[in-house]
Amino acid sequence: MTHRHLIAITLAALSFSAAAHVGDAHDHGGLLMGFLHPITGLDHLAAMLAVGVWSAMTTRRLWVAPVSFASLLLAGALMAQAGVAFPAIEPMIAASMLVVGLLLAAQVKLPEAAGAVLVGAFALFHGAAHGQELADGAALAGMVLGTALLHAVGIGLGLGMKRASQWLPRVVGAIVALMGLNMAWGLLTS
Repeated sequence: MTHRHLIAITLAALSFSAAAHVGDAHDHGGLLMGFLHPITGLDHLAAMLAVGVWSAMTTRRLWVAPVSFASLLLAGALMAQAGVAFPAIEPMIAASMLVVGLLLAAQVKLPEAAGAVLVGAFALFHGAAHGQELADGAALAGMVLGTALLHAVGIGLGLGMKRASQWLPRVVGAIVALMGLNMAWGLLTS
């Protein structure tokens, strides 16, 4: 990866604006719509891939944090659909990108349980955002499948980066963290 590629990726991350989730009830239903939902939102996509990459780079049981994320994502969605009000959903999604990006950039190794709790707490907010938008059980199942796929891809990327470069995962983490900062800035200035 050349400096030009890194500059282009960084500029794309910085140009990313906060995606509005809360209040965007589009009544998305069905397995396919749910599956595509986390994949088509750049903030969710980046966070979920970063969880997989970070887990692959820093733990032996690389599935623990992703399973926690997917499980608590579903819990957050179900809670939101049941009427549980989550405060500051968008700021917490921005914070998740910032924190997971920094963990990846710094190659922070947490005990597996602590990493699972940390990403799981953020997943509740990602799930609440999705839960307010998705219409039915099939869509929620699709959301969990899409999330699991993103985590698996992230794990694969992380394992590949682990063998290929010590700096590439750090750069990727920094870009995800910048995306989180940019999203937070967008929320503050809107």
